[in-house]
Amino acid sequence: MKSDKITVTFLGTGTSQGVPVIGCECAVCISNDPKDDRLRTSIMISTPEQNIVFDTGPDFRQQMLREKVQRLDAVVFTHEHKDHVAGLDDIRAFNFKQRKDMEVFATLQVQEALKREYSYIFAEHRYPGIPQVNLNTIELNPFMVNGLEVIPIQVMHYKLPVLGFRIKDFTYITDANFIAEEEKEKIKGSKVLVIDALRKEKHISHYNLDEAIELVKQLEIEQAYLIHISHLFGKYKDEMAELPKGIEMAYDGLKITI
Repeated sequence: MKSDKITVTFLGTGTSQGVPVIGCECAVCISNDPKDDRLRTSIMISTPEQNIVFDTGPDFRQQMLREKVQRLDAVVFTHEHKDHVAGLDDIRAFNFKQRKDMEVFATLQVQEALKREYSYIFAEHRYPGIPQVNLNTIELNPFMVNGLEVIPIQVMHYKLPVLGFRIKDFTYITDANFIAEEEKEKIKGSKVLVIDALRKEKHISHYNLDEAIELVKQLEIEQAYLIHISHLFGKYKDEMAELPKGIEMAYDGLKITI
């Protein structure tokens, strides 16, 4: 019988620099707790039928190896910043293993960025062994990934449009500091919300902790997980003890089933 549940794997939960930050000796960066080590933000959604990765950041290869991923059916991009697209070249391994192009879902704006960043993938005369992709255009209406409905949610990352996504009762939003009321309606009723919370101090392009907590309360979300966390946030163990009920800091390798 086909399962209606999805499993979400947090491939990475860190900000653009990752944690620890190069050269930093703050308490978080020198922590011995593995939950304070954060690769660049990405998730994988799994069903019995498929695995879908949302964003291929600079740590994509490492994340795939750590999770022992043997099959990848699609990549969905939230936006074009380097910490979310820099690992695309490493889908070559799945091209070779699965003997087919990778289905890539992105807005036209993100597609243009990918074509600039990876011009060799899209060149007329392509070098042997380069990644093979099939581009699928995301607009603001729901779309299907191999039979799984995905609902785009338009958010703003300062002045940059970014897409969050709702799949069944799960909503994923990274790199945001503003969501319009009509887009919040798409989130309402989710059992689980994953939301950007960079640090405690206010930031120009990311929700801080207080703003993320307020959003969770406003939307009446049963369970929320914070991601895109910087070394300025605080140590996992210390901060978890202070968070309201129903809100947790996600960590790399965490798996949840909804």
